[in-house]
This record gives sequence, C-alpha cells and structure tokens, in this order.
Amino acid sequence: MQQAIEYLSGKDAIFKIIIEKYGLPTIPKRPQGFETLVLLILEQQVSIESAKATFLKIKASLKVIEPEILLPVSEEEYRNLGVSRQKTSYIKALATAIVNKELDLETLPDKTVQQVREELIKIKGIGNWTIDIYLMFCLHVPDLLPLGDIAVVNTMKELLSIHDKEAMEIHAEQWSPFRSYATYLLWHHYLNKRNRTITYQY
Repeated sequence: MQQAIEYLSGKDAIFKIIIEKYGLPTIPKRPQGFETLVLLILEQQVSIESAKATFLKIKASLKVIEPEILLPVSEEEYRNLGVSRQKTSYIKALATAIVNKELDLETLPDKTVQQVREELIKIKGIGNWTIDIYLMFCLHVPDLLPLGDIAVVNTMKELLSIHDKEAMEIHAEQWSPFRSYATYLLWHHYLNKRNRTITYQY
C-alpha cells in the first residue's frame, strides 16, 4: 500500500490533503465466492449498513448461504427477510448459473479482469459496479475506478470540480496503476467527512 500512496500523492495533491486530514484508509477485503456476491447484490443502491443487516437476517434464517440453499427459497420468504422482488430475482439468477455450472467462481482468480467481467456480466442483476467491487475487494485488483459508485463520483466532483464521468475517467488515468487505491482514498474522504464508519467484513 505504501508504494501506491506515495505514487498517488506525487500525482495528485488531493490525496496528500485526504491523508493529512484523515490518515490512511482501510483496504477493504472480502472472501471470494457466492456469499460475497449475494452481499454485493444486496448493497446495490442502498447503504452498506442496511445491506449487511439484511444479509445477516438471511444468514440467521438459512444458516448457510449457498446456491443450493438460496435457490428454492420462496419470494415471500425473501420479502420477509427484507429482500426486494428485484434483488430476489438477481440472487436466484446467480444461484441458478452456479448450480447449472454456467459460472464457476473458483476459476475467477486465474482470469484477467476482462474475462471476469465477461463471465459475471452475463448474470442478470450483476453490472459493472458489482463486478468492480468484487474485483477490488475479493481479487485485489489494484487498478480500477468504479465510476458507477456514487461516493466516488461525488468526491471527485467535490475535490476536483469535475462533473462529467468521461472527464473523471480521463483525469484518473494519471492514477494508474493504482486507481483502486485512489478509490479507497476517495471513499475514506467521503465517509470521514460525513462522520461515518464502515466495516466491510461480514
């Protein structure tokens, strides 16, 4: 991490400012596999805290989060656990792909970023944001900027006065090959400024 921080601080003054004000960020890590993808589906468009509460309810109710266990659960039961109809369909699509051997999560660490994206994007409900976070948190890819993430976009608007995603992408090219670490710093600023603490583990 030290190399990434030094590199980014040399490239863009905003990172020095973030570190001076708030210290170093936590590098989020999550286990690879089905459980984490279910949690990421739950985290789409809602706060991490709210998604985690729903995830823990599912875990408490079903004991084990595995495709074969989640697939037969009824829509009504999912609703009672706090999962929307749309997200229920996404979880079932993911579970179906794994049960039918259309997706093998264990092979993903051996694939390129592009190959992982091509594998996961086929699943209903898994878009680029979910894939980016999985690549960063689980496969520890160092050079991704998830511009589907509201906190990243808002922080870049605030600190850099850039309001167009294409312009953000161009500006962030200078942060390569450590754009994931840049993202962790942007999140760090976003959360600290709002006095929020996030635990990424579950």
